[in-house]
Amino acid sequence: MLAILFSTLLKAQDKTITTLGDVLIFTMPATALGSSIIIGDQKGTWQFTKGFLLNQALTIGLKTAIDKPRPDLSNNSSFPSGHTSITFQSAAFIQKRYGWKYGAAAYALAGFTGYSRIQADKHDGWDVLAGAIIGVGSSYIFTTPYQKEHMEITFNSNDGHYLLGCKYKF
Repeated sequence: MLAILFSTLLKAQDKTITTLGDVLIFTMPATALGSSIIIGDQKGTWQFTKGFLLNQALTIGLKTAIDKPRPDLSNNSSFPSGHTSITFQSAAFIQKRYGWKYGAAAYALAGFTGYSRIQADKHDGWDVLAGAIIGVGSSYIFTTPYQKEHMEITFNSNDGHYLLGCKYKF
């Protein structure tokens, strides 16, 4: 009786992990893109879009060309992991554009997504690793750090002396 209960709990946990991985494939890019739109970062929105399109082209192209069977044998679209490439592309964009303050959590969620794909028996470690590399690489090619203030003018006076300064970030 205890073994049946324990087995049922493990299956429920496995289903939850798989479902969370399936949800993150949509919420991660929506968060990355949506955040850049909400704060008015048009340059970031365009950088995310270019990275996303490259990521999809590489991932789908490799899935078609390599034709590797999934561990559960459901089809031949195992390499690389699309869930992992999308979530890591989103995490890399957030980290590189807005910093580690937000990027650390995004990478943790992307890593969880990779784990969920292995746990669901849809991918092996190589599929997930390749997806992560493609995702990070496709984002890093286009993404630059966000600079809210590009120009700053300063003024200072002391004992009848005046100083006017200008600082510009490229």
